[in-house]
Amino acid sequence: MTNSPAPVALGTEQARTRLHELTVIDVRTPAEYASGHLPGALNIPLDHVRRALPEIRHAAGQGDVLVVCASGARSENACKLLAEEGVTTATLTGGTGAWASEGHDLHTPAACDTRAGWSMERQVRFTAGTLVLLGLLLGVLVHPALLLISAGIAGGLVFSALTNTCGMAVVLGKLPHNRPRAADLDAALAALRDR
Repeated sequence: MTNSPAPVALGTEQARTRLHELTVIDVRTPAEYASGHLPGALNIPLDHVRRALPEIRHAAGQGDVLVVCASGARSENACKLLAEEGVTTATLTGGTGAWASEGHDLHTPAACDTRAGWSMERQVRFTAGTLVLLGLLLGVLVHPALLLISAGIAGGLVFSALTNTCGMAVVLGKLPHNRPRAADLDAALAALRDR
């Protein structure tokens, strides 16, 4: 492993004033990206960052790269991954949520291209809640051992909070509605190569 540069965090005002000179990479799912993203941001979902490494490295050689997500957790993970590969990037503190809450515009694709959906956080909450209720219901109606489903989900949520990771989000990210279209990913990679 190489010595990796420490990821830098930019506040929303710093990012806003430098937006014209930054290459912005949004690591959320395509559905989240479609619901609103920073102006000029390219969508490279977190699980595709390694595949896009050559293009991101090229873009970083041309200027500063800002990695964003909904809250800053996934972008911080992406920055760490890129730093391990010797690519210096910055993350947006508070993510697109902070950007929007400070009154800055989020861009959305044209209506015909929109695949807007639930944020990953909302998908995780829905899935976890459904599984907990299902475990409770099955535990009462079928067999008490099935209460372990609810206990397992609770344990997973605690682990997720302690480690700032989310296995359920990784699994949900692989569902078809959360996957980038091949053409969209190819276009984002081409845009990085053209920087």
